[in-house]
Amino acid sequence: MAIRHTPTHSTRHTIGIQHVDQILIGARARGADVDALLQRAGISAALLDAPLSRVTQDQFAALIFALRHRLRDELWGLCSQPVPTGSFAQATRLLIRCRTLGEALTLGLRHYRLLLADFVPRLHVQHGEATFALVPRVPLTASVAYAQRAFSFLAYGLVSWLVARRVPLLQVDYPHQDERASDAPALFQAPVRFGAGCTGWRFEARWLELPVVQNEQSLEEFLRQAPASLLVKYRDQTSMTERIRRILRRQLADELPSLEAVGKQLAVTPQTLRRRLAEEGQGYRAIKDDLRRDAAIEYLARPELNLVEIAQRLGFSEASTFHRAFKHWTGVAPGEYRTTRLREH
Repeated sequence: MAIRHTPTHSTRHTIGIQHVDQILIGARARGADVDALLQRAGISAALLDAPLSRVTQDQFAALIFALRHRLRDELWGLCSQPVPTGSFAQATRLLIRCRTLGEALTLGLRHYRLLLADFVPRLHVQHGEATFALVPRVPLTASVAYAQRAFSFLAYGLVSWLVARRVPLLQVDYPHQDERASDAPALFQAPVRFGAGCTGWRFEARWLELPVVQNEQSLEEFLRQAPASLLVKYRDQTSMTERIRRILRRQLADELPSLEAVGKQLAVTPQTLRRRLAEEGQGYRAIKDDLRRDAAIEYLARPELNLVEIAQRLGFSEASTFHRAFKHWTGVAPGEYRTTRLREH
C-alpha cells in the first residue's frame, strides 16, 4: 500500500554503510553467507563498495536480527565468546523490577559481567558524576572495538528506556580516533573525547535517582521492537539540530529558507543559531544536505514514485540536479541505489 505524502512527515536519520561493514566482521570470520544476511535485511551488497552510502534504520535493525539469528549471538560474532540469545530479554526483565536507575545499572552490569569475555562493564560514581566504562580484557581489535561501541550505545538506549527519557550525557569516551566513529556526537548527542582509557560515557550522578517506570506490559512491546527501538527513540527532539530539521522538512519541496529566516522562526539571532549548532557539532548546510539525503533514501524505497517526482519532492527543479546531488552524498547514482534496494526486497 502506498504511503501518503504529507508535509509534516518526519524523515528519520539514516545510518552510514561503515556500520554495516563493521557489524559483519564477526559473520565473515565465522564463514557466514554475508550476501544472504544482507539480502534478508534488504541491503544491497553493492553498497559496501560505496563508502558514502547509507541504509535506513529499519534495514540496519533487520540486519541485526538476521545476524543474531544466524550466529546465535547477541553481539553478532564480534567477541571471542558469544552472548547467548535471550540474554538481553532476561536482563530487561530483571531491571524493570528495580526501584531506581542506579539500582538497574548496577544489576544490569553485574548480569553482563558474567557473559562478556573481552571487556568488563563497570559503573563508577565520584564527585557528583557517574561513569559507565567498558574496561578491556584483551587487545582492542576492530571487531572488539565495534562490539564495545555498539554495547555502549545500546546500553545508553536501554538506560533511557528504563526511565522513559533521554539521560543527558556530559561526555562520551572512545579509546582511539576513528573516522568510522565520526557519527558518535550525533548518536549520543554529546561531545566525544578520543584517546580515553576505555569506551564509555559520563553523566551527572543525580540521574541515578530517577525511578524506573517501565513494567511487564511495556516490556513486551519493547522487546518486540528491540533493537530498532534503541537506535534513536530518545534522540533529543529539543536540540537545535532537530528543531531546524523539523522546520526544513515541512518545506522540503520548496526552496529551503536561509539560516536567517530559520532564526526568525525560532526567535534566535543568526549568531546564536550558528553558535548553538557549533556546540552540537553541526552546520546549517550539513543539516540541509543530510535531510535531503535521508528523505531521498526514504523515497527511493517507494516504487510508486519515479525519479522526477522524487526530485520535485526534494526541491530540485531538474532530475539531473538531484542525480548529481545524490551521487555526491552517497557515492551511488539514485537509479542504481533504487534498483539494488528494490531487488533485495
